[in-house]
Amino acid sequence: MRNVLGAAVLLALVGVLAPPPGIARAQENNAVVLMYHRFGEERLPSTNIRLDQFEAHIAELTSGAYNVLPLEDVAKALKDGTPLPDRTVAITVDDAFVSIYTEAWPRLREAGLPFTVFVSTDPVDEGHNGYMTWDQLRELVAAGVSIGNHTASHLHMADASPEQNAAAIARSRERFQAELGIDPVLFAYPYGEASLEVRKIVVNAGFETAFGQHSGVTFMGHDPLYLPRFSFNENFGGIDRFRLIVNALPLPARDVTPADMMLDDNRPAFGFTVDPAVGDLSRLNCFVSGQVNPATIQRLGDTRFEVRADEALRPGRNRFNCTLLTKEGRWRWFGMQYYLPK
Repeated sequence: MRNVLGAAVLLALVGVLAPPPGIARAQENNAVVLMYHRFGEERLPSTNIRLDQFEAHIAELTSGAYNVLPLEDVAKALKDGTPLPDRTVAITVDDAFVSIYTEAWPRLREAGLPFTVFVSTDPVDEGHNGYMTWDQLRELVAAGVSIGNHTASHLHMADASPEQNAAAIARSRERFQAELGIDPVLFAYPYGEASLEVRKIVVNAGFETAFGQHSGVTFMGHDPLYLPRFSFNENFGGIDRFRLIVNALPLPARDVTPADMMLDDNRPAFGFTVDPAVGDLSRLNCFVSGQVNPATIQRLGDTRFEVRADEALRPGRNRFNCTLLTKEGRWRWFGMQYYLPK
């Protein structure tokens, strides 16, 4: 599989870093964070994972090769510089759909795997069809499931005003405290959409760790307010892709440009510098979501790269993914999501 599935195929399947402290620290302090939405809701394949796929993922994670830890523990280790075991994995689920309660939780509980649910509170308050209730969420919390903040209304934060974003976060915090007696310390941007302005609002709300929806292995040195997660659905939930991801390593990068996740140009020069301790970078490949041809990579010096998309970026979410295959057959992975206003 390692020799047959090249970088182009791998990245066709999937989706601001601060300066890293070096490859040795990145090797000791990294984790793969997984993201799901729905379970067994096959009428909605773009956000759903089939139950047979999810059960295969659980079987892999419980095979003895991985260390599945609570997301809070991973975030704290990255912040404190505490070494994490090799192949550390954390599981997250967004949006509080009822299939988390009926399908995912029983399977994860039986397997003894911790997970975090990022909840948008308005749909729960309004009793939207297909969402969990506060009673069900209380049951999860009582059983040790962790809850993260996903705003109240699941708004497009990059398009919203600062006042709207701050209000959506404040309202969700009030509802969590009223219904669950907690104030979640972890945040996830709805749709993974962010900007430096949005990031500042999240910081001002008191969050120290926040997650997007771009692919990549998180490590000590990532911007803790825009950490990556690997997303899964029916089309991209096969076991081969899953194994590649849970065995991935970080590609330590710094000086990422553009620095702002909100773009004003549909032909940006995506640039970054790779830690020289990674070694041979000649097999680095980069791709852009929704584009067939690989991106053009220009090497500037030994470790600086500039990546140009083959086509103009489309309005909305655009993801750059860069990977490097190691001699051991594991992929180093670095991704970034940018938002181009419509």
